[in-house]
Amino acid sequence: MFQDVKQRLGLQRQLSPEQMLAHGRTVLQTEADAIAQLADALDDAFPRAIELLLGTSGRVIVSGMGKSGHIARKMAATFSSTGLPAFFVHPGEAAHGDLGMITPGDVLVALSNSGATPELKPIMNHAKLLGCPVIGITSQRGSPMAQVATVCLTLPRVREACPANISPTTSTTLMLALGDALAVTVMQAHGISRTQLELLHPGGAIGSRLLPVGKIMHQGDQLPLVAAHTPMPDVLVTMTEKSFGIAGVLDEAGQLLGTITDGDLRRKIDGLLARTAGDVMTVNPKTIADGIYAEDALEIMAVNRITALFVMDAEAPDVPVGLIHIHDLDRLGIS
Repeated sequence: MFQDVKQRLGLQRQLSPEQMLAHGRTVLQTEADAIAQLADALDDAFPRAIELLLGTSGRVIVSGMGKSGHIARKMAATFSSTGLPAFFVHPGEAAHGDLGMITPGDVLVALSNSGATPELKPIMNHAKLLGCPVIGITSQRGSPMAQVATVCLTLPRVREACPANISPTTSTTLMLALGDALAVTVMQAHGISRTQLELLHPGGAIGSRLLPVGKIMHQGDQLPLVAAHTPMPDVLVTMTEKSFGIAGVLDEAGQLLGTITDGDLRRKIDGLLARTAGDVMTVNPKTIADGIYAEDALEIMAVNRITALFVMDAEAPDVPVGLIHIHDLDRLGIS
């Protein structure tokens, strides 16, 4: 079927692999340059838009038609995921009854590159009738949208990455980037913390990254802990039974003196079995505090090229209460 469409359109392979690579890079550079122009073009309309979003007593309604509509859906999802309740309303459906989804106290964010999308007119007029502020995003400063909007964020006039300058590419990339700028700035202004983000992202990779290590660490009898005077044959038994490739060495008060890893065993193989844990251990090992996030534990492991970390009691930072291994992070899909 697709072959028939290709024949009707007269489509033929016209680029070599080298040309494909060059063209792909050109598209990315074109869009990157456009985002740089957008950053330079931001003016006082941006903080005024932020104030409208911060001041809403309702929800943020995001609307757009066609490709702008797809960006609007993502923008609404990003607002919601960063603590600002938002949802997408299709402008075509709005004119057929969905205008009731907009209530006083809401803020409307409308997207249209031309600023003259006819399907947006009913939803914008209805928002104004209810006294809802309208934030317009368009590249046409004198467009109908710009005239109706409470605040208009004007995109720089740039050429689409499409060779024919027709298919929405660069323009939608600008809308997407501007939506992220709005959402993250509002998030910063609200002082949204990682703990609050954890509540908003309990699932998926983001939820896993924001898990406190206390929720995934090994603890109790699972911990490979030995006393400093423990003979190395017994240390090897503990390390083998626990299967983490590490043992923590404790003093008489239960404080962590050091660790013994598989690497330590190889480096100190000569006379190993005649020594004690205190003789072989590495002092001042890398550890993490209970309450730290899983993604932070992963970063510490990556920077220090280690595979396991003892988790220390938040109130007694010399006392190990858990252990997290790189395999634990692998299972969460965040390594």
